[in-house]
Amino acid sequence: MTEISERYRKRSQEFADTVAAVPDDRWSNPSPCEDWTARDVVRHVVQTPGMFFGMIDAEYPQPPSVDDDPEAAFAFARDTMQRALDDPTLAGTEFDGFFGRTSFENAVDRFVNFDLVVHRWDLARATGLDETMPAEEVPRLTEEIAGFGDAARSPGVFGPVVDVPPDADPQSTLLGQLGRHP
Repeated sequence: MTEISERYRKRSQEFADTVAAVPDDRWSNPSPCEDWTARDVVRHVVQTPGMFFGMIDAEYPQPPSVDDDPEAAFAFARDTMQRALDDPTLAGTEFDGFFGRTSFENAVDRFVNFDLVVHRWDLARATGLDETMPAEEVPRLTEEIAGFGDAARSPGVFGPVVDVPPDADPQSTLLGQLGRHP
């Protein structure tokens, strides 16, 4: 197991725990992501891995319906991704990605692991659950955002920067950079 595989295991478990904690009557609550409900956040996290499997010509099976069972849909996506990351051949498969030549596992770390942290926060915010991000992830994601350059402000990526006070805590500063109101 690599550091990336282990990071995915931790972050995906945190996301799964949040999905499991969402009360049934809050799935249609609006999320911080424009025009998305809490259920839509999970749908995005379940569907995004398919893009990365496609980049290496690997099959991403159809997950269960997020509409019918968000918890089962995410569990399926999580298990599919974890198997891929735990397979050294698949994890090391290279392709030409958004930022040049990369491996499947590095792309997953940069995008999917990133999404697990940020969208867990979105889901928690939408449904009134604990919004605390893992302390070790905040500086890592802050550094990743800087590496996105202008692409960070492309449509569908992050919203405009939200100003936070100069003495804001690191998580609030990160959220502001992500276009979210802490």
